[in-house]
Amino acid sequence: MLHYDVARQIGAPPERVWAILTDAPGLAAGFGIIRVEGTIAHGQRIKVIPQVNPDWAFPVRVAVFQPARRMVWQGGMPLGLFKGVRTFTLDPAPHGSSFRMREECSGPLAGLIGRGIPDLTASFAVFADQLKRKAEA
Repeated sequence: MLHYDVARQIGAPPERVWAILTDAPGLAAGFGIIRVEGTIAHGQRIKVIPQVNPDWAFPVRVAVFQPARRMVWQGGMPLGLFKGVRTFTLDPAPHGSSFRMREECSGPLAGLIGRGIPDLTASFAVFADQLKRKAEA
């Protein structure tokens, strides 16, 4: 299974961080994302266009939406041939929030498709660092 993971301690309450995470137009400003099309809300379909590969748009569904706590974006191919799941988690911390973002790719074609996906480690760090900067501003 292919996965990427990032975590940050953020000096802002989970509600403030959540407001930034769910502001689709705002995620284009320094987050390593060109744009997010659609509304980030439970059950909605959105499309994420990343800077790391602008020719590859990721259509996903917001499968879990627990305000100021947890959100899951899911996408993939029919019959479970490939599945991508990105989970955002916020936990209260003594001086703000503990943030984690994890992406897991699975399914019979994950190895093949994974070879075509650029390494997302750096872009995950950019996302988390920008989220921290905006929330703490």
